Amino acid sequence: MFDKFREGEGEMVEERIEENAGESVESTSTAESGSEIGIGELIGKRAKLEEAIDYVGLMIKNLKDKRTSLEKDIEEESVDIKNLKEKLQKVSEYIEEENRGIKELAIKRQQVENEADEVGTVINTLRDRLSGIDRIIGDEGDRVKRIKESREQLDD
Repeated sequence: MFDKFREGEGEMVEERIEENAGESVESTSTAESGSEIGIGELIGKRAKLEEAIDYVGLMIKNLKDKRTSLEKDIEEESVDIKNLKEKLQKVSEYIEEENRGIKELAIKRQQVENEADEVGTVINTLRDRLSGIDRIIGDEGDRVKRIKESREQLDD
């Protein structure tokens, strides 16, 4: 934008110079008197203004480059954050799945414990029955011994 303006201004100055070149000696004396009235200073100021415009243009270009770089960095960070968010979501899903698995295992363990308690109860019941049978067998064995002893005593 500033380059076009500067070029346009330069052409305008050249046209003025060409117009002034066609004039007579009077125009030369006018130029000399123009230097005396500050045209040289104006040309110097114009050159400084052109330099300032170039500097501002360079600053604008640098700012655009920085903005572009920042936009790129922000986009990269956005992508990184999205990737991290997806990974965290997967980790969260894994944790939830593991928690469900742990709950299921706890339920299964409780069922196994209940079955073990039932088996323990059955074992105790059977042990009590076996003990009862063992007492009965012991009692019957004692009776048989007494019967044998009483027979032996009768036979004697």
